Amino acid sequence: MNEKTKLLLTALTKGLVGCMLMGLLIFAPAGTLSYHGAWLLLGILFVPMTIMGIVMIIKSPDLLRRRLESKEQRNTQQGVIKLSGVIFITGFIIAGLDYRCGWSDVPQWVTYGSALLFLFGYALYAEVMRENVWLSRTVRVEEEQEVVTTGLYGIVRHPMYTATLLMFQAMPLVLGSWWATLIFLLYIPIIVSRIVDEERLLRVELKGYNEYCSHLRWRLIPYIW
Repeated sequence: MNEKTKLLLTALTKGLVGCMLMGLLIFAPAGTLSYHGAWLLLGILFVPMTIMGIVMIIKSPDLLRRRLESKEQRNTQQGVIKLSGVIFITGFIIAGLDYRCGWSDVPQWVTYGSALLFLFGYALYAEVMRENVWLSRTVRVEEEQEVVTTGLYGIVRHPMYTATLLMFQAMPLVLGSWWATLIFLLYIPIIVSRIVDEERLLRVELKGYNEYCSHLRWRLIPYIW
């Protein structure tokens, strides 16, 4: 078995395990498998993820390898990962309970509109990965890394986080839960703290990043922050 095949199998295995865990967190509290919103979310999350993994293994296996690494070295980032995990677990459980108990009445147009917003965020995410070959899941600076200033990086300094923000805020509405939406809103201050800490590192260790920041003001959302 060659290295590319092993890498693809690792990515697919992680994706499958993630799908099973997410399904368990949602369907178990819902008390049924007849939860349309949950199946819709799993589909729009893991089908594009599988396609993206296959494309990366063909065109940029090094990028896929970076995306599979998840061990953070910085204390702030470790805290961000843990808090994000708590938010997702709690949000999915609340969504399942919401479906079982009928707490929310989310219109179908909101559900499907949120699914489209999620896919739009996913498309932005894919474009960011195409533009930035240095993109990693962990906060670090690699040897010979360069500042990317074109494309989406010419609009905001952290377009990957903009994409994930859209995706994560759409998730609970795809699941049809107003209460889970409140839980997922807590992701916003967490991602802000991640960006602030990441920029501390980049300003010190990545050549040209200070000049980039002075040229491009907006971090996450144009004309807001």
